[in-house]
Amino acid sequence: MSTNQATPRYAAFILGRNPRLGQDTALRIADAVVNYSLRYRVDARLVMAMLIVESDFDPNAVSRAGAQGLGQLMPGTARWMGVRNSFDVTDNLYGMVKLLRTHMNQFRTADGSDPLVLAAYNAGDGAVRRHGGVPPYRETQAYIRRVVAIYQKLCGA
Repeated sequence: MSTNQATPRYAAFILGRNPRLGQDTALRIADAVVNYSLRYRVDARLVMAMLIVESDFDPNAVSRAGAQGLGQLMPGTARWMGVRNSFDVTDNLYGMVKLLRTHMNQFRTADGSDPLVLAAYNAGDGAVRRHGGVPPYRETQAYIRRVVAIYQKLCGA
């Protein structure tokens, strides 16, 4: 599927999940997902699955821990990734996908599976290193299961 085909399909999917966004915002999200996924060599379907779990496509989401925006970036992580405004769709997705690529470079296994990548995104790379794998946190383990299940659905598995 070309980027010209993917963007409107992703936008329709995003609107189906969060109709309050409006067409313009859904298209901006979809366009950023497709473009940053290509730029950083990350599967856009994985980004979409993570966005569902992180914020359900709410650009204004704020977690109890203080994570912000679509990709639920912590303020320090956002600064590290060069994000100026975590509530800006394009800026947040830039930081999210760049961070995901950083974790892939550190933790992706030889078989291409991503549990450590997802664990690092959710709990931090320090937690993955300290525990020598997926941390024994219920939240992180549930996060990995949810993202993988949604990703598999998006892949048609």
